[in-house]
Amino acid sequence: MYPNQSDKIRINKYLSANGICSRREADRLIEQGRVTINGITAVMGDKAGAGDTVLVGKKQVATENRRVVLAFYKPKGVICTEKDPHADKIVKDWVHYPVRVTYAGRLDKDSEGLLLLSNDGDLIQAMMKGRNNHEKEYIVKTDREITDDFLSKMEKGVYLKELSLTTKPCRMEKTGKYTFHIILTQGVNRQIRRMCVAFGYRVNALKRIRVMNIELGDLREGQFRELTEEEQSLLYRQCGIEEHR
Repeated sequence: MYPNQSDKIRINKYLSANGICSRREADRLIEQGRVTINGITAVMGDKAGAGDTVLVGKKQVATENRRVVLAFYKPKGVICTEKDPHADKIVKDWVHYPVRVTYAGRLDKDSEGLLLLSNDGDLIQAMMKGRNNHEKEYIVKTDREITDDFLSKMEKGVYLKELSLTTKPCRMEKTGKYTFHIILTQGVNRQIRRMCVAFGYRVNALKRIRVMNIELGDLREGQFRELTEEEQSLLYRQCGIEEHR
């Protein structure tokens, strides 16, 4: 969950994360000598991760068959990239999970907040299609006082000359002298920052707090969690995907 940790996690958590059993039941299985990692009987405290062969009895834990969706609080400064030798911090350095996951939509380096990660390519693709109009909500702090005129113009859509496009209409609410909430239904690169610049504003802080039905909630920077069954089922339905295909 935090940087500089091994990519592997404790075997009881590994079994629980892959839907085999609860951690308490995993502890019992381990104590009974029924769990092996790469052919060696596991003991309490052993770790496993991607690339390891884990058996419970004679049955292999099939991590690739379980669809996983994680909510991750991306800290500012962390880059959304699979591999970049020039990046100081990437998502993989923070999220250590027994199933390989990738992000559904990005947050730029200078932004923080909710990032969804999954091993389901169909879900990721559906979430990233702009025509699906999936909502994403942000808290933004600027360097100038928020005016009604600014809000009105932003909500109607902004022509971004450098990209030769006009943003879709959005919903906004002033929450402080220099802060506002904004709900977008598209994912243009650095969209909010570009929109603000068009009216002479500079974004000093930007946090994403919701993607569709998933909220950042009380996650702290660098933490992640699995979605609840209810959250994940609704997310799949909103994307028009049968969860159990």
